[in-house]
Amino acid sequence: MKTSYNIRSIAAKAISQVLDQGLSLSTVIPELQKNVSDKDRSLLQELCFGTLRTLPQLEWTIQQLMDKPLKGKQRILHYLIMVGLYQLLYTRIPAHAALAETVNGAVALKKPQLKGLINGVLRQFQRQQDILSERFQNNESRFLHPSWLLARIKQAYPKEWEMIVEGNNQKPPMWLRVNQIHHSRKEYLALLEDNEIAAIADESHPYAIRLETPCNVNMLPGFDEGWVTVQDRSAQRCAELLAPKNKEQILDLCAAPGGKTTHILEIAPQSQVLAIDIDEQRLNRVKENLNRLKQQATVKSGDGRYPEQWCSGMQFDRILLDAPCSATGVIRRHPDIKWLRRNEDIAQLAQIQKEILHAIWPYLKSGGTLVYATCSILPEENSQQVEMFLSSTKDALCNYQNQCLPEPNGGDGFFYAVITKI
Repeated sequence: MKTSYNIRSIAAKAISQVLDQGLSLSTVIPELQKNVSDKDRSLLQELCFGTLRTLPQLEWTIQQLMDKPLKGKQRILHYLIMVGLYQLLYTRIPAHAALAETVNGAVALKKPQLKGLINGVLRQFQRQQDILSERFQNNESRFLHPSWLLARIKQAYPKEWEMIVEGNNQKPPMWLRVNQIHHSRKEYLALLEDNEIAAIADESHPYAIRLETPCNVNMLPGFDEGWVTVQDRSAQRCAELLAPKNKEQILDLCAAPGGKTTHILEIAPQSQVLAIDIDEQRLNRVKENLNRLKQQATVKSGDGRYPEQWCSGMQFDRILLDAPCSATGVIRRHPDIKWLRRNEDIAQLAQIQKEILHAIWPYLKSGGTLVYATCSILPEENSQQVEMFLSSTKDALCNYQNQCLPEPNGGDGFFYAVITKI
């Protein structure tokens, strides 16, 4: 049966919503996927994520091929051309099919009069592809990062910056966290093998498995029964460092979408967990994850800067603060971060982190543990933030801190500090 939609035009709409309206792909794609077949959903995702991952190259290439940029109501076709170029550069889609479907996207976008323009630009690219690709490698844009972010990464990591940038530009690996209540990791690896899913255990993380090829969660044995959760290796480290115990009162602050909440309850099923997040919509994800794993936690909406509004004077044995941050450690998973973030955001985020840390500290019991974590690689949000907190908080002692950088087959970029109240 012939589909009544054009995936390339839907991808162009998604990219327009990110770049022109400032929406995130994680907000945009689920809405646009609603009337799309399962097979085409993964293609839509590939086109959107891939186009935003390689955006500077696509922009530069269009500048070489067109005298005037498309503006105003025709701007959507600029994004359609990008989608076409991405397919020709980076996918295995046969060139004739990529070309035909992208040109037909103009009809779906109600701009049939511009089919010839799109066809001409893409065919011109095919003729000049080798020379354009070679020229691009001598251009500053080849790092595929905005200049402000590239400068910050170079400054923070003068030796590792190229490795970080390269890691950010790759597709992310798919990591699983095995629920030990149901299976040991060894048992779950055997289940994956039975289902012909190739996977590798990570010896440095007790619950982590990396799939050699990402797959749909519906293919994972016992996913609906809560046997396994999709969670990056680095994110799994947060609950491991928190080391929760049964019967303890535990606060998971900035908890959505709930991966860390459920991990705490897997390690300590009889702990009392309060999960707080400022975003009520994202709290629905926390509830969905708890339901899938058949776990119980108190889930509330609240601002971490004002715990008196939701805390009722409670005291906690342990607090996990996964602080709001620039997310510069998870760019490979969310390439739109490169284009949604601004340089001035970093100072604003650091201020919010500082306010939350100081506001929540009085709610930690004496002798209790707070794990401060971010998915950022920028020192202002991480080591410098912790340093400032320790210098102004006399009863705080940092036992451990570590900055992980994104690795091709490893974890995302993450920072952790384990702080004890003495």
